[in-house]
Amino acid sequence: MTIRAVVKGVGHYLPTRVVENAEFEASLETTDAWIRARSGIERRHFASDGETTSSMATEAAQKALDMAGLGASDIDALILATSTADFTFPSAATMVQAQLGMKNGFAFDIQAVCAGFVFALANANALILSGQARRVLVIGAETFSRIMDWTDRSTCVLFGDGAGALVLEAEEGHGSTEDRGILSTDLNSDGSYRELLYVDGGVSTGTTGYLRMQGNQVFRHAVEKLAATATTAMENAGVTGADVDWVVPHQANIRIIQGTAKKLGLPMEKVVVTVQDHGNTSAASIPLALSVGHARGQIKQGDLLVTEAIGGGLAWGAVVLRW
Repeated sequence: MTIRAVVKGVGHYLPTRVVENAEFEASLETTDAWIRARSGIERRHFASDGETTSSMATEAAQKALDMAGLGASDIDALILATSTADFTFPSAATMVQAQLGMKNGFAFDIQAVCAGFVFALANANALILSGQARRVLVIGAETFSRIMDWTDRSTCVLFGDGAGALVLEAEEGHGSTEDRGILSTDLNSDGSYRELLYVDGGVSTGTTGYLRMQGNQVFRHAVEKLAATATTAMENAGVTGADVDWVVPHQANIRIIQGTAKKLGLPMEKVVVTVQDHGNTSAASIPLALSVGHARGQIKQGDLLVTEAIGGGLAWGAVVLRW
């Protein structure tokens, strides 16, 4: 008998405030055309004063539960991937647990920046395969607008806020690549690249800090490492690019998405792209793209998906799953 972690529900939440590229022209030396050419981003959503990472995560989680036909009491574990938790502690995950009315089970955060949701999926899969949990709610949520330096045009125009969620449930499979659920995972990190992408605040400074990034260096590592981890995950699953229905990448930059697809030998017609509407929502970007892709009718039951992401750390990884 083979146990698989199968997707039973998906949902997302975006703040109501939409910020078009043109808004930045009043305060920065930039243009809509420059931002689009550099990143592919046209607009993004920013959280309002009353919205937090945990409140957005709760909205997305409830939608995923509704699609799955489940209540919070049916969930054994809740994993929230975020780098922008409401507080230093408690974890944002426990706050979502409370907001959902989930009295049983356990909840915790995972911090792997933009790769956070991939790391969360891998951990959820491990919990299910080990028998420690039968149903796991996996969420990615961020309020990156609150760690932006609004004078730095190279970073502040790239990021947005939002949340996405999946419900995973243990299900018996046949042990073949035709099984629904997570077929393989691949996780990596290398802390020697810390200076390429980080926030210059925290408990050591007594400040929240701002995001700092060496964009050209991150781009160079991203395409190479994303293609490598996706290839490894496919090899581990026993599938090839020809078997893949959709690549659902971290939505950071259209040029990174295009470069990775080219390196994998996959056409852009097989890539779910949402970066133009959401910007880089860090750990929220993959579940957001999964939810939007499903709502569009692109992702259907039985489709083979590859997700991959890279973020500060550097940390990167990929997951192969059949929807």
